[in-house]
Amino acid sequence: MFSYRHGFHAGNHADLLKHLVLVHILQYFNQKEVPYWFVDLHAGAGLYDLQGDWAQKNAEYESGIGRLWDTKKSSPPMVAAYLDVIRNLNPDGELRLYPGSPWIALEACRSQDKLRLFEMHPSEADILTMNLEQRGAQTLKQTTLYESDGFAGLKGHIPPPSRRAIVLIDPSYEDKKDYRNVIDTMKDALLRFPTGCYAIWCPQVQRREAQELPRQLERVGAKNWVYASLTVHKPSEDGLGLHGSGMFVINPPWTLNAALKEALPWLVKALGQDTRAGYKLDFLEH
Repeated sequence: MFSYRHGFHAGNHADLLKHLVLVHILQYFNQKEVPYWFVDLHAGAGLYDLQGDWAQKNAEYESGIGRLWDTKKSSPPMVAAYLDVIRNLNPDGELRLYPGSPWIALEACRSQDKLRLFEMHPSEADILTMNLEQRGAQTLKQTTLYESDGFAGLKGHIPPPSRRAIVLIDPSYEDKKDYRNVIDTMKDALLRFPTGCYAIWCPQVQRREAQELPRQLERVGAKNWVYASLTVHKPSEDGLGLHGSGMFVINPPWTLNAALKEALPWLVKALGQDTRAGYKLDFLEH
């Protein structure tokens, strides 16, 4: 049950797409003084050492953030904003620390904003607790960590008092039940809080449930959504591993679609590994 550790995959191409979308959403929310909640249903450890044993085992970051770290090419604003977050954590210019979604949110959130983090893996939760404590009193004041199931826990956290929230849903999908849990959670969430911003990470793997997930999300009842997918190489012959990923954002910032339209072709060139690399961008606006 607790086999998955995100440290093995930190900074890979899927993290990159997920996090540059998250940075864009957070910056958009910060444009208004009204406070918001950031609710992360699968928080992980928060911060990862890319020179550590886990990250070095498969060195997945080398084909993700590693490809962008030393690039001298000018990047689209959406990519540049994401890279600024990574560079701020590595001021000496050496790529070592990579932030997970809670850390990216903490870097962006203001004192009036709140974080509600869920992480079921005991070791991940312990490391996240330690990392939060090292940030100091302000972080501990505005952040609550629950060592419990985020799918079930979301019900008690929406809508927040300010009726502004970003909800990130990115399970590992190692358990096939996660696909159904995502759909059921979103149907319930939209009944409780139809105006919330929900960002759902979708894996590209050779599994029927993964291929159907974006289309199922289109049918959960949202009036506005953006779906962006980035494929970096053809599926592997053994059927294992990610060949790409997607982000399905319900009630997205109105700026997101245009930002992705500019960023995705650039990312294909930067991260693509063969002729099957490409992107898709779909949206619905009412």
